[in-house]
Amino acid sequence: MTQNMENRGKEVGHILVVTSAMQGHASPLLKLSHKMTKLGMKVTFLTMGLAEANAEASEWKQGFRIISLPTGLGLGNRNSWEDQRKLQERIHRVVPSYMKELLTKTEISGLILDSAWSWMVGIPKKMGLNIKTAVFWCSNAGCLALGFKIPYLLQSGFIDQDGTPLKEESIKLLPDMPEMGGSELMWYFPSDKEMQKSMFHAIKGILHHMAETDWILGNWFHNLDPAATTVTPNVLPIGPLLGSAASTTLRAEDTTCLAWLEAQPPRSVVYVAFGSTARFSRLQLDELEAALEATGCPFLWVAWPGLMEGDEAVYGDQFAARVGERGRMVEWAPQEAVLGHPSTACFVTHCGWNSFSESLSSGVPVVCWPYFGDQMYTQRCACEGWKVGLRLEVDRDGIVRREEIRRRVEEVMENRVVKENAVRFMGMGRESLLSGNPTSNNLDFLAKQMKYSID
Repeated sequence: MTQNMENRGKEVGHILVVTSAMQGHASPLLKLSHKMTKLGMKVTFLTMGLAEANAEASEWKQGFRIISLPTGLGLGNRNSWEDQRKLQERIHRVVPSYMKELLTKTEISGLILDSAWSWMVGIPKKMGLNIKTAVFWCSNAGCLALGFKIPYLLQSGFIDQDGTPLKEESIKLLPDMPEMGGSELMWYFPSDKEMQKSMFHAIKGILHHMAETDWILGNWFHNLDPAATTVTPNVLPIGPLLGSAASTTLRAEDTTCLAWLEAQPPRSVVYVAFGSTARFSRLQLDELEAALEATGCPFLWVAWPGLMEGDEAVYGDQFAARVGERGRMVEWAPQEAVLGHPSTACFVTHCGWNSFSESLSSGVPVVCWPYFGDQMYTQRCACEGWKVGLRLEVDRDGIVRREEIRRRVEEVMENRVVKENAVRFMGMGRESLLSGNPTSNNLDFLAKQMKYSID
């Protein structure tokens, strides 16, 4: 990317990063923040609703500080869609005013926003501040292309005014990637039409505001999706975003599972994690438990309380007793360290983009179990585009049965093509990070551009 450093203003070197506390959004932005500090920048990381144990960490440490605003809602682990709606309303009331206060009292030369909060991109300009801005897109390149194609999809009659697909056909988003079907639109949520409508209009708004920013940052590397930069001229691929687990998490992690991993044979462990948004019924969890038992493989399962619909425990004492030391269940794991461990063989994942990126960056093949949103298209790319994973099929009741899970896990651990592709993309991603290569150059460019205030 061409660097135009003419007419730069005063050197400030202080970036304000604003993000939601959703793990798949906050974690990569924390990694990006730490990369910026290593490039000589100071970073203030502003978010909302962290666990109380982390909320006081507002002191500077190696050019970095976190400021967490309380939600005032008393939300627990089992956040419902209604809880999320209340949280978004609270964010709209509280975060912009605090951000304005920070911009008034502190000299800031760059602003990076979580895409979910792109509606704040115009705040500096309204305050008379001429600082550089970027929006971090928390999904894949195909879904970014989809967002920019919304006007065309409406005009062509592919979707109605609320995003409901009207045609039983697929659309081509990028020339070198698979087509996207109507059920893979990132707002598609057929079980709740009101939720689908809300998601569609929210995504429309996000893309509208993103058009006002200087750069759109993507957590992918150029060779993963070469045509991604053609979506819009200001796309800047800065992935894969990698970092130590201790510096890039907002949740309390059970690091004792790493010692358990050390005791397992190389490439033997099935890692199972579904992010912070997936919800399973008791029946579905029973099927998953039976499959994990049936494989005979050691497994590490992130069985956090919010995974279960309702108040029942995710797994019982009898299951834990049956699997014994072969199975390890934790509430949250240091995921990047787990995926990078030589004992990890495959990843049963919800296909959240951050989780998938971490898996790809570690050369770990995936078994895809998407829940909603962009996860559906990530599955298609993983299985049909990059061929680094296998998909699970649901039965007519919408349940993934134990035999299907067991079969796919065993297959992905033996599939030579899938394993070789995963290792190949890992090498490409890590090479992109080396000095003089695309991701490294783009990160250097971003830091230099955000180092100076604009006169």
